Amino acid sequence: MRALKLIDPRCLPDTAELLVEGGDARIALVSGVNEYGCRPYPDPELAEFGSSTASTISESGFAAADALRARLVDHFDDAACDREYDRIGAEFRSLCGLSDLAGLEIIFSASGTDVHRIASRLTKPDLVLMVDPSETGRGVPEALSDETPETTSVRIRGDDAMPRDSLEIDAEIESLVESCVGKGGKVLLVLTDVSKTGMIAPSPSCALEMKSRFHGSVEILVDACQFRMADATLRAYLAKGFMLALTGSKFLTGPTFSGALLVPQSVSNREMQKVLSSGYSGPGTSFGLLLRWEAALAELRAFRRIPEIEVENFLARFAGAISRRLEGDPHFEPLPVPRIDRRAVGSSSGWDRIQTIFPFRLKRGGACLGLEEARVVHALLREDLSHVSNAAGLRCSLGQPVSCGALRICSSARLVVEGVENSDAVTSLAVSALDKAALLIHSVKSR
Repeated sequence: MRALKLIDPRCLPDTAELLVEGGDARIALVSGVNEYGCRPYPDPELAEFGSSTASTISESGFAAADALRARLVDHFDDAACDREYDRIGAEFRSLCGLSDLAGLEIIFSASGTDVHRIASRLTKPDLVLMVDPSETGRGVPEALSDETPETTSVRIRGDDAMPRDSLEIDAEIESLVESCVGKGGKVLLVLTDVSKTGMIAPSPSCALEMKSRFHGSVEILVDACQFRMADATLRAYLAKGFMLALTGSKFLTGPTFSGALLVPQSVSNREMQKVLSSGYSGPGTSFGLLLRWEAALAELRAFRRIPEIEVENFLARFAGAISRRLEGDPHFEPLPVPRIDRRAVGSSSGWDRIQTIFPFRLKRGGACLGLEEARVVHALLREDLSHVSNAAGLRCSLGQPVSCGALRICSSARLVVEGVENSDAVTSLAVSALDKAALLIHSVKSR
Protein backbone atom coordinates (compact mmCIF):
# COMPACT_ATOMS: atom_id res chain seq x y z
CA MET A 1 0.00 0.00 0.00
CA ARG A 2 1.03 3.63 -0.35
CA ALA A 3 1.72 5.17 3.06
CA LEU A 4 1.55 8.83 3.95
CA LYS A 5 4.78 10.29 5.24
CA LEU A 6 3.58 12.73 7.88
CA ILE A 7 6.67 13.42 9.96
CA ASP A 8 10.37 12.70 9.87
CA PRO A 9 11.00 9.54 11.97
CA ARG A 10 14.26 11.04 13.17
CA CYS A 11 12.11 13.45 15.17
CA LEU A 12 9.48 10.91 16.21
CA PRO A 13 7.59 11.41 19.47
CA ASP A 14 7.77 8.56 21.95
CA THR A 15 5.84 5.33 21.40
CA ALA A 16 2.92 6.20 23.67
CA GLU A 17 2.35 9.45 21.75
CA LEU A 18 2.53 7.72 18.39
CA LEU A 19 -0.03 5.11 19.41
CA VAL A 20 -2.67 7.86 19.62
CA GLU A 21 -1.60 9.61 16.40
CA GLY A 22 -3.56 9.33 13.17
CA GLY A 23 -7.22 8.82 13.98
CA ASP A 24 -10.32 10.80 14.87
CA ALA A 25 -11.52 12.34 18.13
CA ARG A 26 -12.13 8.91 19.68
CA ILE A 27 -8.41 8.21 19.93
CA ALA A 28 -7.53 11.54 21.56
CA LEU A 29 -6.55 11.43 25.22
CA VAL A 30 -8.64 13.13 27.89
CA SER A 31 -7.21 12.79 31.40
CA GLY A 32 -4.80 10.19 30.07
CA VAL A 33 -7.32 7.86 28.39
CA ASN A 34 -9.14 7.73 25.06
CA GLU A 35 -12.91 7.61 24.56
CA TYR A 36 -12.87 3.90 25.40
CA GLY A 37 -11.02 4.39 28.68
CA CYS A 38 -7.74 2.96 27.35
CA ARG A 39 -4.27 4.29 28.06
CA PRO A 40 -1.56 4.32 25.36
CA TYR A 41 0.74 2.23 27.55
CA PRO A 42 0.27 -1.04 29.46
CA ASP A 43 -1.94 -1.24 32.54
CA PRO A 44 -1.16 -4.75 33.85
CA GLU A 45 -3.33 -4.32 36.96
CA LEU A 46 -6.48 -3.92 34.83
CA ALA A 47 -8.37 -7.17 34.17
CA GLU A 48 -9.43 -6.90 30.51
CA PHE A 49 -12.77 -8.47 29.51
CA GLY A 50 -14.06 -5.70 27.23
CA SER A 51 -12.55 -6.67 23.88
CA SER A 52 -15.85 -6.16 22.06
CA THR A 53 -15.14 -2.43 22.57
CA ALA A 54 -11.40 -1.96 23.14
CA SER A 55 -8.45 -3.08 25.25
CA THR A 56 -5.45 -1.33 26.72
CA ILE A 57 -2.22 -2.30 24.96
CA SER A 58 -0.39 -5.25 26.52
CA GLU A 59 3.22 -5.22 27.63
CA SER A 60 4.23 -7.48 24.72
CA GLY A 61 2.28 -5.32 22.27
CA PHE A 62 3.90 -2.15 23.56
CA ALA A 63 7.35 -3.73 23.35
CA ALA A 64 6.73 -4.68 19.71
CA ALA A 65 5.53 -1.17 18.84
CA ASP A 66 8.49 0.38 20.66
CA ALA A 67 10.94 -1.84 18.74
CA LEU A 68 9.37 -0.79 15.43
CA ARG A 69 9.69 2.88 16.34
CA ALA A 70 13.39 2.37 17.11
CA ARG A 71 13.87 0.61 13.78
CA LEU A 72 12.21 3.46 11.90
CA VAL A 73 14.49 5.99 13.58
CA ASP A 74 17.65 3.97 12.88
CA HIS A 75 16.92 2.91 9.30
CA PHE A 76 14.76 5.59 7.77
CA ASP A 77 14.54 6.50 4.10
CA ASP A 78 11.68 7.54 1.82
CA ALA A 79 10.58 3.92 1.33
CA ALA A 80 10.72 2.92 5.01
CA CYS A 81 6.98 3.13 5.65
CA ASP A 82 6.13 1.20 2.49
CA ARG A 83 8.56 -1.56 3.48
CA GLU A 84 7.01 -1.82 6.93
CA TYR A 85 3.46 -1.96 5.57
CA ASP A 86 4.57 -4.66 3.11
CA ARG A 87 6.20 -6.64 5.93
CA ILE A 88 3.15 -6.33 8.17
CA GLY A 89 0.89 -7.36 5.31
CA ALA A 90 3.05 -10.39 4.48
CA GLU A 91 3.14 -11.53 8.10
CA PHE A 92 -0.60 -10.99 8.47
CA ARG A 93 -1.20 -13.21 5.41
CA SER A 94 1.12 -15.86 6.83
CA LEU A 95 -0.39 -15.84 10.32
CA CYS A 96 -3.89 -16.16 8.83
CA GLY A 97 -2.98 -18.88 6.34
CA LEU A 98 -3.65 -16.64 3.33
CA SER A 99 -0.18 -16.43 1.74
CA ASP A 100 -1.17 -18.69 -1.14
CA LEU A 101 -4.22 -16.63 -2.22
CA ALA A 102 -3.28 -15.01 -5.52
CA GLY A 103 -4.39 -11.43 -6.02
CA LEU A 104 -5.48 -10.83 -2.41
CA GLU A 105 -5.08 -7.14 -1.55
CA ILE A 106 -4.86 -5.74 1.98
CA ILE A 107 -5.52 -2.06 2.58
CA PHE A 108 -4.62 -0.86 6.07
CA SER A 109 -6.55 2.06 7.49
CA ALA A 110 -7.17 3.78 10.76
CA SER A 111 -10.49 2.21 11.76
CA GLY A 112 -13.29 -0.17 10.86
CA THR A 113 -15.41 2.87 10.02
CA ASP A 114 -12.87 4.02 7.48
CA VAL A 115 -12.58 0.51 6.04
CA HIS A 116 -16.31 0.67 5.22
CA ARG A 117 -15.68 3.96 3.43
CA ILE A 118 -12.91 2.40 1.34
CA ALA A 119 -15.10 -0.59 0.42
CA SER A 120 -17.79 1.79 -0.76
CA ARG A 121 -15.28 3.73 -2.82
CA LEU A 122 -14.12 0.50 -4.45
CA THR A 123 -17.59 -0.79 -5.35
CA LYS A 124 -19.43 2.51 -6.02
CA PRO A 125 -22.88 1.27 -4.92
CA ASP A 126 -26.16 3.16 -5.10
CA LEU A 127 -27.18 1.60 -1.77
CA VAL A 128 -25.22 0.33 1.21
CA LEU A 129 -27.36 -2.12 3.17
CA MET A 130 -26.22 -2.93 6.70
CA VAL A 131 -27.47 -3.93 10.14
CA ASP A 132 -28.44 -1.40 12.78
CA PRO A 133 -25.35 0.79 13.46
CA SER A 134 -25.83 0.25 17.20
CA GLU A 135 -24.74 -3.35 16.53
CA THR A 136 -21.67 -2.51 14.45
CA GLY A 137 -20.53 1.13 14.38
CA ARG A 138 -22.54 4.30 14.86
CA GLY A 139 -20.14 6.32 12.73
CA VAL A 140 -20.41 4.09 9.66
CA PRO A 141 -23.49 5.67 8.00
CA GLU A 142 -22.02 9.15 8.36
CA ALA A 143 -18.67 7.95 7.02
CA LEU A 144 -20.41 6.49 3.98
CA SER A 145 -22.47 9.60 3.26
CA ASP A 146 -19.78 11.14 1.03
CA GLU A 147 -19.31 7.92 -0.94
CA THR A 148 -22.82 6.49 -1.31
CA PRO A 149 -26.17 8.05 -2.26
CA GLU A 150 -28.07 5.96 0.29
CA THR A 151 -27.36 3.87 3.39
CA THR A 152 -30.13 1.76 4.88
CA SER A 153 -29.98 -0.29 8.07
CA VAL A 154 -31.98 -3.26 9.33
CA ARG A 155 -32.57 -3.98 13.00
CA ILE A 156 -31.44 -7.37 14.26
CA ARG A 157 -32.80 -7.05 17.81
CA GLY A 158 -36.26 -5.87 18.78
CA ASP A 159 -37.30 -3.16 21.23
CA ASP A 160 -37.05 -5.79 23.98
CA ALA A 161 -33.40 -6.47 22.97
CA MET A 162 -34.31 -10.02 21.92
CA PRO A 163 -32.88 -11.28 18.59
CA ARG A 164 -35.20 -10.98 15.62
CA ASP A 165 -35.91 -14.17 13.72
CA SER A 166 -33.15 -14.69 11.15
CA LEU A 167 -35.68 -15.49 8.42
CA GLU A 168 -37.39 -12.14 9.01
CA ILE A 169 -34.07 -10.30 8.80
CA ASP A 170 -33.13 -12.10 5.60
CA ALA A 171 -36.54 -11.41 4.06
CA GLU A 172 -36.22 -7.70 4.80
CA ILE A 173 -32.72 -7.64 3.34
CA GLU A 174 -33.87 -9.48 0.22
CA SER A 175 -36.75 -7.08 -0.33
CA LEU A 176 -34.46 -4.04 -0.09
CA VAL A 177 -31.92 -5.57 -2.48
CA GLU A 178 -34.63 -6.47 -4.99
CA SER A 179 -36.04 -2.96 -4.88
CA CYS A 180 -32.67 -1.30 -5.55
CA VAL A 181 -31.51 -3.73 -8.24
CA GLY A 182 -34.94 -3.61 -9.86
CA LYS A 183 -34.39 0.12 -10.45
CA GLY A 184 -31.01 -0.56 -12.04
CA GLY A 185 -28.99 0.16 -8.90
CA LYS A 186 -25.94 -1.50 -7.35
CA VAL A 187 -25.88 -2.72 -3.73
CA LEU A 188 -23.07 -3.15 -1.23
CA LEU A 189 -24.52 -5.62 1.28
CA VAL A 190 -22.72 -5.66 4.64
CA LEU A 191 -22.84 -9.03 6.41
CA THR A 192 -21.95 -8.46 10.06
CA ASP A 193 -19.93 -11.32 11.58
CA VAL A 194 -19.94 -10.85 14.65
CA SER A 195 -22.02 -7.86 15.91
CA LYS A 196 -21.51 -5.99 19.17
CA THR A 197 -23.87 -8.44 20.87
CA GLY A 198 -22.50 -11.56 19.19
CA MET A 199 -24.87 -12.02 16.24
CA ILE A 200 -24.33 -12.78 12.54
CA ALA A 201 -26.74 -10.94 10.21
CA PRO A 202 -27.91 -11.25 7.55
CA SER A 203 -27.24 -14.98 7.27
CA PRO A 204 -24.33 -16.06 5.07
CA SER A 205 -26.81 -18.05 2.98
CA CYS A 206 -28.82 -14.87 2.31
CA ALA A 207 -25.69 -12.97 1.26
CA LEU A 208 -24.63 -15.79 -1.06
CA GLU A 209 -28.06 -15.92 -2.67
CA MET A 210 -28.14 -12.16 -3.25
CA LYS A 211 -24.66 -12.14 -4.81
CA SER A 212 -25.50 -15.13 -7.02
CA ARG A 213 -28.96 -14.02 -8.10
CA PHE A 214 -27.95 -10.42 -8.82
CA HIS A 215 -24.50 -11.11 -10.21
CA GLY A 216 -22.67 -7.87 -10.96
CA SER A 217 -25.20 -5.76 -9.07
CA VAL A 218 -24.49 -6.95 -5.51
CA GLU A 219 -21.13 -7.02 -3.72
CA ILE A 220 -20.67 -8.35 -0.19
CA LEU A 221 -18.57 -6.80 2.56
CA VAL A 222 -18.21 -8.99 5.64
CA ASP A 223 -17.98 -6.70 8.65
CA ALA A 224 -15.68 -8.90 10.71
CA CYS A 225 -14.22 -5.97 12.61
CA GLN A 226 -14.50 -7.97 15.83
CA PHE A 227 -12.13 -10.47 14.11
CA ARG A 228 -13.65 -13.41 16.00
CA MET A 229 -12.83 -15.63 13.07
CA ALA A 230 -10.67 -18.70 12.44
CA ASP A 231 -8.39 -19.04 9.41
CA ALA A 232 -10.75 -21.47 7.68
CA THR A 233 -13.61 -18.96 7.91
CA LEU A 234 -11.49 -16.14 6.48
CA ARG A 235 -10.61 -18.34 3.52
CA ALA A 236 -14.21 -19.47 3.07
CA TYR A 237 -15.52 -15.92 2.80
CA LEU A 238 -12.72 -14.83 0.46
CA ALA A 239 -13.30 -17.90 -1.73
CA LYS A 240 -16.89 -16.73 -2.24
CA GLY A 241 -15.66 -13.36 -3.47
CA PHE A 242 -16.57 -11.46 -0.30
CA MET A 243 -14.50 -8.54 0.97
CA LEU A 244 -13.57 -8.59 4.66
CA ALA A 245 -13.34 -5.65 7.08
CA LEU A 246 -11.12 -6.47 10.07
CA THR A 247 -9.51 -4.67 12.99
CA GLY A 248 -6.63 -5.54 15.27
CA SER A 249 -8.28 -3.87 18.25
CA LYS A 250 -11.19 -6.14 19.21
CA PHE A 251 -10.64 -9.91 19.64
CA LEU A 252 -6.89 -9.47 19.07
CA THR A 253 -6.75 -6.74 21.81
CA GLY A 254 -4.34 -4.54 19.89
CA PRO A 255 -4.59 -0.74 20.27
CA THR A 256 -7.69 1.03 19.01
CA PHE A 257 -7.70 2.37 15.43
CA SER A 258 -6.12 -0.44 13.45
CA GLY A 259 -8.30 -1.44 10.50
CA ALA A 260 -7.75 -3.54 7.39
CA LEU A 261 -9.75 -4.34 4.27
CA LEU A 262 -9.14 -7.70 2.58
CA VAL A 263 -10.14 -7.69 -1.08
CA PRO A 264 -10.14 -10.95 -3.09
CA GLN A 265 -8.90 -11.01 -6.66
CA SER A 266 -12.42 -11.44 -7.99
CA VAL A 267 -13.60 -8.04 -6.73
CA SER A 268 -13.19 -5.18 -9.20
CA ASN A 269 -9.45 -5.17 -9.78
CA ARG A 270 -9.83 -2.14 -12.03
CA GLU A 271 -11.48 -0.09 -9.29
CA MET A 272 -8.93 -1.36 -6.77
CA GLN A 273 -6.09 -0.08 -8.88
CA LYS A 274 -7.79 3.31 -9.24
CA VAL A 275 -7.97 3.63 -5.47
CA LEU A 276 -4.40 2.47 -4.91
CA SER A 277 -2.98 4.65 -7.67
CA SER A 278 -4.73 7.68 -6.19
CA GLY A 279 -2.72 7.16 -3.01
CA TYR A 280 -5.89 6.73 -0.94
CA SER A 281 -5.13 4.68 2.11
CA GLY A 282 -7.54 6.21 4.56
CA PRO A 283 -7.34 9.08 7.03
CA GLY A 284 -4.63 8.65 9.60
CA THR A 285 -2.40 6.27 7.66
CA SER A 286 0.77 7.14 9.52
CA PHE A 287 3.53 5.98 11.78
CA GLY A 288 0.92 5.62 14.52
CA LEU A 289 -1.08 3.15 12.43
CA LEU A 290 2.08 1.15 11.73
CA LEU A 291 2.84 0.89 15.44
CA ARG A 292 -0.74 -0.08 16.31
CA TRP A 293 -0.75 -2.89 13.75
CA GLU A 294 2.67 -4.04 14.94
CA ALA A 295 1.23 -4.38 18.44
CA ALA A 296 -1.82 -6.24 17.10
CA LEU A 297 0.44 -8.64 15.18
CA ALA A 298 2.27 -9.45 18.41
CA GLU A 299 -1.07 -10.59 19.88
CA LEU A 300 -1.99 -12.52 16.71
CA ARG A 301 1.43 -14.20 16.64
CA ALA A 302 1.03 -15.44 20.21
CA PHE A 303 -2.55 -16.58 19.56
CA ARG A 304 -1.67 -18.55 16.42
CA ARG A 305 0.95 -20.51 18.37
CA ILE A 306 -1.83 -22.13 20.41
CA PRO A 307 -3.13 -25.41 18.88
CA GLU A 308 -6.74 -24.98 17.77
CA ILE A 309 -8.01 -27.75 20.02
CA GLU A 310 -6.59 -25.93 23.04
CA VAL A 311 -8.21 -22.68 21.86
CA GLU A 312 -11.55 -24.46 21.57
CA ASN A 313 -11.20 -26.08 24.97
CA PHE A 314 -10.44 -22.81 26.74
CA LEU A 315 -13.20 -20.87 24.98
CA ALA A 316 -15.71 -23.60 25.81
CA ARG A 317 -14.72 -23.54 29.49
CA PHE A 318 -14.86 -19.75 29.58
CA ALA A 319 -18.28 -19.72 27.91
CA GLY A 320 -19.63 -22.28 30.37
CA ALA A 321 -18.36 -20.40 33.42
CA ILE A 322 -19.73 -17.04 32.25
CA SER A 323 -23.10 -18.45 31.21
CA ARG A 324 -23.57 -20.15 34.59
CA ARG A 325 -22.67 -16.97 36.46
CA LEU A 326 -24.99 -14.76 34.42
CA GLU A 327 -27.90 -17.18 34.53
CA GLY A 328 -27.59 -17.82 38.25
CA ASP A 329 -27.84 -14.25 39.53
CA PRO A 330 -31.07 -12.19 39.68
CA HIS A 331 -28.96 -9.04 39.18
CA PHE A 332 -28.26 -10.10 35.57
CA GLU A 333 -30.41 -10.68 32.52
CA PRO A 334 -28.28 -12.37 29.85
CA LEU A 335 -29.36 -11.53 26.31
CA PRO A 336 -29.84 -14.54 24.01
CA VAL A 337 -27.21 -14.93 21.29
CA PRO A 338 -28.24 -17.15 18.35
CA ARG A 339 -26.00 -20.07 17.46
CA ILE A 340 -23.14 -19.08 15.17
CA ASP A 341 -23.74 -20.76 11.82
CA ARG A 342 -21.50 -20.26 8.78
CA ARG A 343 -22.13 -23.59 7.05
CA ALA A 344 -23.49 -21.86 3.95
CA VAL A 345 -20.01 -20.56 3.08
CA GLY A 346 -18.33 -23.86 3.89
CA SER A 347 -17.15 -23.13 7.45
CA SER A 348 -18.72 -25.59 9.86
CA SER A 349 -16.09 -26.24 12.52
CA GLY A 350 -13.41 -24.38 14.43
CA TRP A 351 -13.06 -22.30 17.56
CA ASP A 352 -15.01 -19.41 16.03
CA ARG A 353 -18.32 -21.28 16.31
CA ILE A 354 -18.08 -20.83 20.11
CA GLN A 355 -19.72 -17.77 21.67
CA THR A 356 -17.14 -15.20 22.80
CA ILE A 357 -19.33 -12.12 23.50
CA PHE A 358 -21.82 -12.35 26.37
CA PRO A 359 -24.24 -9.39 26.55
CA PHE A 360 -26.26 -8.89 29.71
CA ARG A 361 -28.44 -6.27 31.32
CA LEU A 362 -28.18 -5.22 34.96
CA LYS A 363 -31.26 -5.59 37.13
CA ARG A 364 -32.29 -3.90 40.36
CA GLY A 365 -35.58 -4.73 42.03
CA GLY A 366 -36.63 -6.80 39.03
CA ALA A 367 -36.19 -3.90 36.56
CA CYS A 368 -33.34 -3.45 34.10
CA LEU A 369 -31.04 -0.46 34.49
CA GLY A 370 -31.14 2.08 31.69
CA LEU A 371 -28.29 3.07 29.44
CA GLU A 372 -27.03 5.96 31.57
CA GLU A 373 -26.92 3.92 34.78
CA ALA A 374 -25.18 1.11 32.91
CA ARG A 375 -22.57 3.62 31.72
CA VAL A 376 -21.90 4.65 35.31
CA VAL A 377 -21.39 1.03 36.34
CA HIS A 378 -19.12 0.49 33.34
CA ALA A 379 -16.92 3.43 34.34
CA LEU A 380 -16.77 2.41 38.01
CA LEU A 381 -15.57 -1.08 37.12
CA ARG A 382 -12.19 0.41 36.15
CA GLU A 383 -11.74 2.05 39.55
CA ASP A 384 -10.20 0.56 42.68
CA LEU A 385 -13.11 0.69 45.12
CA SER A 386 -11.52 -1.40 47.85
CA HIS A 387 -12.76 1.16 50.39
CA VAL A 388 -16.26 -0.17 49.62
CA SER A 389 -15.36 -3.87 49.85
CA ASN A 390 -12.55 -6.24 48.93
CA ALA A 391 -14.53 -7.52 45.95
CA ALA A 392 -14.91 -3.97 44.63
CA GLY A 393 -11.14 -3.46 44.65
CA LEU A 394 -10.71 -5.32 41.38
CA ARG A 395 -10.01 -2.96 38.48
CA CYS A 396 -11.57 -4.48 35.37
CA SER A 397 -13.10 -3.59 32.03
CA LEU A 398 -16.17 -4.87 30.21
CA GLY A 399 -17.56 -3.97 26.80
CA GLN A 400 -19.30 -0.59 26.80
CA PRO A 401 -23.09 -0.76 27.18
CA VAL A 402 -25.01 -0.92 23.91
CA SER A 403 -28.22 1.04 23.29
CA CYS A 404 -30.44 -1.27 25.38
CA GLY A 405 -28.11 -0.82 28.36
CA ALA A 406 -26.45 -4.23 28.07
CA LEU A 407 -22.83 -4.60 29.11
CA ARG A 408 -20.68 -7.29 27.50
CA ILE A 409 -18.09 -9.62 28.98
CA CYS A 410 -15.82 -11.16 26.36
CA SER A 411 -13.04 -13.62 25.77
CA SER A 412 -10.17 -12.59 23.50
CA ALA A 413 -6.97 -13.80 21.89
CA ARG A 414 -4.97 -12.42 24.81
CA LEU A 415 -7.14 -14.28 27.31
CA VAL A 416 -6.79 -17.50 25.31
CA VAL A 417 -3.00 -17.25 25.52
CA GLU A 418 -3.24 -16.63 29.27
CA GLY A 419 -5.99 -19.19 29.79
CA VAL A 420 -4.21 -22.08 28.13
CA GLU A 421 -1.58 -21.71 30.84
CA ASN A 422 -4.07 -21.28 33.69
CA SER A 423 -7.71 -21.59 32.69
CA ASP A 424 -9.04 -21.53 36.24
CA ALA A 425 -7.30 -18.24 37.05
CA VAL A 426 -8.67 -16.47 33.95
CA THR A 427 -12.25 -17.71 34.35
CA SER A 428 -12.17 -16.97 38.09
CA LEU A 429 -11.07 -13.40 37.39
CA ALA A 430 -13.88 -13.01 34.84
CA VAL A 431 -16.43 -14.20 37.39
CA SER A 432 -14.97 -11.73 39.90
CA ALA A 433 -15.53 -8.93 37.37
CA LEU A 434 -19.19 -9.92 37.24
CA ASP A 435 -19.29 -10.04 41.05
CA LYS A 436 -18.14 -6.43 41.11
CA ALA A 437 -20.74 -5.42 38.52
CA ALA A 438 -23.46 -6.94 40.71
CA LEU A 439 -22.18 -4.99 43.72
CA LEU A 440 -22.16 -1.71 41.82
CA ILE A 441 -25.82 -1.93 40.84
CA HIS A 442 -26.87 -0.66 44.24
CA SER A 443 -24.06 1.92 44.41
CA VAL A 444 -25.39 3.57 41.27
CA LYS A 445 -28.79 4.02 42.87
CA SER A 446 -27.28 5.94 45.76
CA ARG A 447 -25.23 8.31 43.59
